[in-house]
Amino acid sequence: MHTENTARTKEALMFRRFLNISLIISLTFSVALAQQAATPPAPSVNRLREHVTYLASDKLDGRRTGSKGAELAAEYIAREFARYGLRRSNGYDTPGMSYLEADSPKRYMQGFPFVAAVELGKNNELRFSPSDNASRRQFRVGDDWMPLGLSSNQTVEANAVFAGYGITSVEPKYDDYAATDAKNKVAIVFAGTPDGENPHGQFARFSEVRFKVAAARAAGARALVIIAGENNLKEDRLSRLRYDNAGAADIPVLIASRQTAVEMLGGSVTDLSVFEKVADSRGISSSTAGDYSVARRLRQPTLHTINVSVDVVRREVPAHNVIGILPGSDPQLKNEAIVIGAHYDHLGRGGAGSLAPKEGEIHHGADDNASGAAGVLELARLFTTQDPRPRRTIVFIAFSGEEEGLLGSNYYVNHPVVPMANTVAMINMDMIGRLKNKNLIVGGVGTATEWRSMLESANFLQSVIVTATAASRSITPMGIPMVVSANGSTIVTSDPSKQFQLTLNEDGFGPSDHSSFYAKQIPVLFFWTGTHEDYHKPSDTADKINYEDESRILVLAAHVIRDIDTTNKRPTYTLAKTASTGRSTGFRVYLGTIPNYADSNDGLLLDGVREDSPAAKAGLKAGDRIVKLAGRDIRHVYDYTYALGEMKAGQEYEVEVMRGSGRLTLKLTPAERR
Repeated sequence: MHTENTARTKEALMFRRFLNISLIISLTFSVALAQQAATPPAPSVNRLREHVTYLASDKLDGRRTGSKGAELAAEYIAREFARYGLRRSNGYDTPGMSYLEADSPKRYMQGFPFVAAVELGKNNELRFSPSDNASRRQFRVGDDWMPLGLSSNQTVEANAVFAGYGITSVEPKYDDYAATDAKNKVAIVFAGTPDGENPHGQFARFSEVRFKVAAARAAGARALVIIAGENNLKEDRLSRLRYDNAGAADIPVLIASRQTAVEMLGGSVTDLSVFEKVADSRGISSSTAGDYSVARRLRQPTLHTINVSVDVVRREVPAHNVIGILPGSDPQLKNEAIVIGAHYDHLGRGGAGSLAPKEGEIHHGADDNASGAAGVLELARLFTTQDPRPRRTIVFIAFSGEEEGLLGSNYYVNHPVVPMANTVAMINMDMIGRLKNKNLIVGGVGTATEWRSMLESANFLQSVIVTATAASRSITPMGIPMVVSANGSTIVTSDPSKQFQLTLNEDGFGPSDHSSFYAKQIPVLFFWTGTHEDYHKPSDTADKINYEDESRILVLAAHVIRDIDTTNKRPTYTLAKTASTGRSTGFRVYLGTIPNYADSNDGLLLDGVREDSPAAKAGLKAGDRIVKLAGRDIRHVYDYTYALGEMKAGQEYEVEVMRGSGRLTLKLTPAERR
């Protein structure tokens, strides 16, 4: 009896499954036929390979924003847009757009400000007077010391103090300034952390110079001297004048050679190694090891009088978004736009952002993100050949400055070629070239109520096979139903093996350019094939791209875009649930703010606040500018993250924000990060 019932149950379930699949195919069949006339040619694997091979070539030198290689990449993309007949403008004046002759690729470029280089000015000086009243010692810039690119241009004369690694941390509890009165003095600290170069150590984030600057400022220091980690100053990465476009420090910051540091600290070469031993023993305040004479010296209020003048010149150049526009064909809907975007910049020869052990090698960025830029170019080619044309205007954008903090997309959403109120959706592609096991990640699914059904339909269409000659309504040997059209001339079959395994994430925020659009309440979708061992390394090369599967991803994206375009009603914006990125931030508390990473020295602008987060409960809103947090002045994102690292879950803090022309003080209680 049990066996017979089980068999009947299985038979009923199979019949129900057949009916469900048949219904899905029948419903999708009309869509497939309706779209058939408007379906452009399939993406070209060879064209994708051609685009990625050029963009990731040695000639483009890693495409660092503001570099010659990035400009070559922008010109290449602009020329492709011109070949496809895309327009530079759709009747909207746009700040930063280049109005040059019609055949110039620059007519597709939207410039935004970017500091590409830092140079020494004429007034750099470092000297000190030893405490024993010996003659003054003057050091040569470039040989004995160098200002950092983020340094403020100031002259400071003050006593010097030693402060270990210059780290102050609540968790783990550690304070190099506890036993040192650094207020109104020049703090001298070692580069690095007690963990050495361990990227997973408990102090890893404090190897970033800006956190040392924030700690020095919090301790009241007037200037910061960092002791080089390399014996030869010119081989130390900090000695190379660079700027991260995250705002200037408001104190002078410089790196000193180890030989210069020996003189500043007042001893022999052996003394410097003892200072390091003391610093390595979990902070100078808790150290009982080492030479007692050094320990006594550390307890002395000052070492020498330092006089430092810093003069650095930041050379601003226009970086470029590249924008091509395909005007819509519908008299009304053409005023609405769908944005298809990807960033084309990468990391140049390493340095900030690189995961390579040393800088100097070209970071090719084939997957990150020549693959996405190539995808934009192929979709642009396909949609310009579609007949009839899309009803809505499509804006194709290759962003720059993404690796520097979403600078290009942030600029665009504040200077759009189509008003943001008329932008119905943004489709972002970042790292779509390394698909494995059919696993495709799609973010932003919670930002519009229609996204899930559109993606499921598009993924199903990946597996549809349309045959011109009908036989009879039947089941194939593999159990795949075949549905015959009304006139009996067409068969639609489904092969599930052709579909992607979709991982759908709700969150509209994330580490790529779609975040800038979602912060403006635009529904977004983010296509991504995941990270890999070549991420942010020179080994991310064109030969490792899975071009065939990238082409299939573009087919999926094109289905979604056509679905948006053929529906009269625009996608319904919704506030998405927060999704974990699966990566530890290094902080123990969670606030739920979405910072704007653009250059600023007048507070941290918030692009958004996550729903039901501590920040939302405190009353923080998108557009607020945080100027003080937990007693710390906030000028930019590094001050903010420094303050965040000192906060404890469950403890109430004050946060001061500028909202419009007013200044508000709110109460905020961080949650424990899980």
